[in-house]
Amino acid sequence: MTVLGNPLGIQLLAEIWECNEDKLNDMKCLEEMMTRAANKAGAEIRKVVFHRFEPQGISGVVVISESHLTIHTWPELAYAAVDIFTCGEVVDPWDALESIIQDLNAEDAHVIEISRGMKNLRRSKKKITNTIGQADTK
Repeated sequence: MTVLGNPLGIQLLAEIWECNEDKLNDMKCLEEMMTRAANKAGAEIRKVVFHRFEPQGISGVVVISESHLTIHTWPELAYAAVDIFTCGEVVDPWDALESIIQDLNAEDAHVIEISRGMKNLRRSKKKITNTIGQADTK
């Protein structure tokens, strides 16, 4: 299958630094923040799952009809790793990310945008082959 033209989806990988440490360790706050971000982006929320780690840190996912929003926090570093993946043309992942950055009171963020489902883009890549069960011939 060849996909030309528009991507199937957009994925944002965000490194968010100098965040409010209390918010990064408050599960209720993060759940509300992530669902608010999904709603601001125009997404349809399907399921919300968050887990708190001891002594600190939270991981969570908001599953949306258009894919997902995830967050993993390190309050001791004032850092959050955020992944937003949306399919289609209705939901804007950048709106969701802007909402998250503002809600975390972040001072610094670095973002990589990936166009998903673009088979014919020329990229620097390494082909991975499945070698499970094959004898090592070296």
